[in-house]
Amino acid sequence: MERILTDKANYLAAHGYDVTIVTTEQKGRPEAFPLHPAIHRTDLAIGYEDNNGASFSDKLLHYFGKRRAHRRALSRLLDELRPDVCVSLFDGDERFLHKMKDGSKKVLEIHFSRFKRLQYGRSGIWALADRIRSRQDERLVRRYDRFVVLTEEDLGYWGRPANACVIPNFLESLPEEPAALGRRTVLAVGRYDYQKGYERLIAAWAKLPAGHRWKLRLVGDGPLREALQQQVAELGVQASVFIDKTHKNMDAVYREASIFALSSRYEGLPMVLLEAQAYGLPIVAFDCKCGPADVVEDGVDGLLVPEGDIDALAAALWKLMDTPRIRKEMGGKAREKAARWDKEKIMQKWTELFACI
Repeated sequence: MERILTDKANYLAAHGYDVTIVTTEQKGRPEAFPLHPAIHRTDLAIGYEDNNGASFSDKLLHYFGKRRAHRRALSRLLDELRPDVCVSLFDGDERFLHKMKDGSKKVLEIHFSRFKRLQYGRSGIWALADRIRSRQDERLVRRYDRFVVLTEEDLGYWGRPANACVIPNFLESLPEEPAALGRRTVLAVGRYDYQKGYERLIAAWAKLPAGHRWKLRLVGDGPLREALQQQVAELGVQASVFIDKTHKNMDAVYREASIFALSSRYEGLPMVLLEAQAYGLPIVAFDCKCGPADVVEDGVDGLLVPEGDIDALAAALWKLMDTPRIRKEMGGKAREKAARWDKEKIMQKWTELFACI
């Protein structure tokens, strides 16, 4: 989310828009990605993350006070800035932004899916809170001047409200040449956490025929790294599964792969799938909510398998691993379809939205 926000803000600033990015948790830390020098930055220093990992009662005790402080600080800032358009990324301020009387049009965009709160996998009182907030979300989005989702699939889950539209993520640029697809490497990229479901990918890998010469390369970081390494050892696939840290040269990472795998439990519109297509990698993915079905045409540029079906994931991987002709045909189609994620085309949708509200 931080990366696509940066790319959009940089584009708008470079095209003459006066852009201000407002955060609540930056606290003097450097931005994750370089910003255009014309972009203004304001951090409200609310401190929601100070209570991460705390109990439900402790979070509840502090949350409402912090939300009041957030609302007051943001209201003062908007009264001072008097923007034409204010965009929420659905990360806390969506509860009150639409009520502010600064004169700006209010746009809400979501980078996950309608079911994001229900897919956290939490239990007990946390699960109850997720269900309640999910029901509230459906009413809330209709209070904005525009509501932007990433996929047609997700638009349907929201009930296609009259104020909603689809604007997908985009690629900053296409690599000049696709991957050669000559190496026996299956690649997966993303954070090592519950959402990405890498333990399911490793379990599928362990079901492949013995004696194959392929390797599975995971690239990322996160809290489940050690647990995944332990699973690899327990399943006896240490010789073919490699769990790498985040890599600075992702161009080389994609070029060294011949298949891309996505084992997520849920998504919005995963940038890694767009990037994999740009490099001409055929994709094997769980058909989770949301994103894979909007990116991958099953049997044309990749293979979609039922969400959570580990046997089907293993079979789909093996089909591409064992059949170079199909792998290369699908890779070529993937490269062709990557043109859909052109930055100019998609940013034109944003500028048209700003102009018409």
